[in-house]
Amino acid sequence: MSQPQSGRGDEPKAVKSTPLPAKVDLSAVNKTVWLVKVPKYLAARWERIPGDLEAGKVKICKSSPTARPTLTLSLSDATMCLTEPGESEIPKEHAFQVGPIHQTLIAFDHTEAPKDDLFPSEPDKVRILGKVSEKLECRPYADSSYMAMKMEEIKRASKPARSVQQLDRVVNNYKPVADHKNNIEYEQRKKAEGKKARDEKDKVLEMLFAAFEKHQYYNVKDLVKITNQPIGFLKEVLKEVCNYCVKNPHRNMWELKPEYRHYKQDMDD
Repeated sequence: MSQPQSGRGDEPKAVKSTPLPAKVDLSAVNKTVWLVKVPKYLAARWERIPGDLEAGKVKICKSSPTARPTLTLSLSDATMCLTEPGESEIPKEHAFQVGPIHQTLIAFDHTEAPKDDLFPSEPDKVRILGKVSEKLECRPYADSSYMAMKMEEIKRASKPARSVQQLDRVVNNYKPVADHKNNIEYEQRKKAEGKKARDEKDKVLEMLFAAFEKHQYYNVKDLVKITNQPIGFLKEVLKEVCNYCVKNPHRNMWELKPEYRHYKQDMDD
């Protein structure tokens, strides 16, 4: 088990546990089992059927002592009745086709243990079900029920995902516009204010000194709003009476030069 990592503050962090190795039950290792491949529609039916109901019957017929036996599957009524809305009927009779086995196959069952992030109580359970002795494939008979089922599958597959629908009411569509309302109002307000004209330098200095009596640091945009002066002309005046801060915590802001800081004298007095 890994140790908890130290973090900021006093908040505890979850410990990542290492899963314990699973124990394998080998009591049924000498048993033989059949590996059967069934169609998807049949597997879906058997997943929905309760465990106490009969799923079907397997019949083994042997015509002669030397002949290979034939296997058939007949589904139960419970399996046939488990239909969902829009689902077509499935064939009831199926045949098994025996296939070759070219390698050793083992069937096993895996049961996960209860999850516990801090302290795993027990490992996962793995149980050997047996060695595969027969490899079979379950196939339906090509009868009328099978053909009807395949026809329904082909119709559903060929049906387009989108279809044309007739609207019985007006649908509000948002059409693209050349310019938005906020941008139009801003341009109109900008034209109405007109081009900012330069005032006398002494008047601009009076407005700046009055502003710096309220606050020590200002952004150039705020000073443009206060003085209503062109930004180029305002920067020329600021360079004469102010210092530009390039370090935190007042970076990119303006402050009066020491010789113009009359508000400090007032505070000392």
